[in-house]
Amino acid sequence: MTPAIFGMAGPTLTADERVFFRDSDPAGYILFGRNIESRVQLRALTDSLRELHGRDNLFICIDQEGGRVSRMKPPEWLPFPPGEVFDRLFDIAPASAVEAARANAQALGMDLAEAGISVDCLPLLDVRQPGAHDVIGDRALGSEPLRVAALGRAVLDGLGRAGVVGVVKHIPGHGRALCDSHKALPAVTASAEELELDLAPFRTLADAPVAMTAHIVYTAWDADNPATQSPFVIGEIIRKRIGFDGLLLSDDLDMEALSGTVPERAERAVAAGCDLALNCWAKMADMTGIAERLPTINPAGRARLERAMAWSSPDPVCGDQAVLLAKRDSLLSHVEAAA
Repeated sequence: MTPAIFGMAGPTLTADERVFFRDSDPAGYILFGRNIESRVQLRALTDSLRELHGRDNLFICIDQEGGRVSRMKPPEWLPFPPGEVFDRLFDIAPASAVEAARANAQALGMDLAEAGISVDCLPLLDVRQPGAHDVIGDRALGSEPLRVAALGRAVLDGLGRAGVVGVVKHIPGHGRALCDSHKALPAVTASAEELELDLAPFRTLADAPVAMTAHIVYTAWDADNPATQSPFVIGEIIRKRIGFDGLLLSDDLDMEALSGTVPERAERAVAAGCDLALNCWAKMADMTGIAERLPTINPAGRARLERAMAWSSPDPVCGDQAVLLAKRDSLLSHVEAAA
């Protein structure tokens, strides 16, 4: 198995993709808007990936956060709110905010499960900081670590109840970045003591099944390498100080924060300690190069992958999406009432 997550070019597998994916046997796949047309089409696509590999619990992920980061869109699917709305409710009624976040995540996860998507790149545990770039912005669950952790736990639980595995991101924290890592490499110059605030939600949710790295240089820890490619940040900060022992996925290797060719970026990420390298844009030359450069997934990485894919536990008792959405909306109405 190649320790990579690959994208696809369109709504169905091409002949070349089918041959390459069968031979390279990636750990999983990521879906984008270009892969999504309808409920029937999307389920057929995910079924074809499972059939290709003969793995019912195949890692098939998506960025379906709600708000501005949503790949499955209306009118085919319902819209979902960004993380900020639950942060606002927390100001008024913390327990209600947690319940609303859980119900929202379960309802969202039910759409994914119906489509055959097994993993959602949610929740964000990035602690929002004043003056930072708005690439995180309203996607964040708050600016106070304990609040972020409480809401993040609710999101993980809600997704799990729908049968979907959650991914905490962007470990060890993207909330201080002054630029968008899609476009440039952020350098965070906060001290190690100040960065304890950023680590806190990840430490609280260190038992999460999957985490996604940040393409950020933290000068207090490693001034030369972004976290995704830093053996020190992954080994000493993520694995030891945070205590995260789940599946570690890189952020998208095509992002301009990283240098070198995409296969070189993947090689450095895995060598630094990422279990899986994420390559989103379905460029065959890049995917072929990654498959050629990366070693077979190591036993620890395979064990983490298997453990992650066994993590979710669908809840048939609380499985009515309309009821969940009504509960969420009733709880969120308190924000408008208090305004």
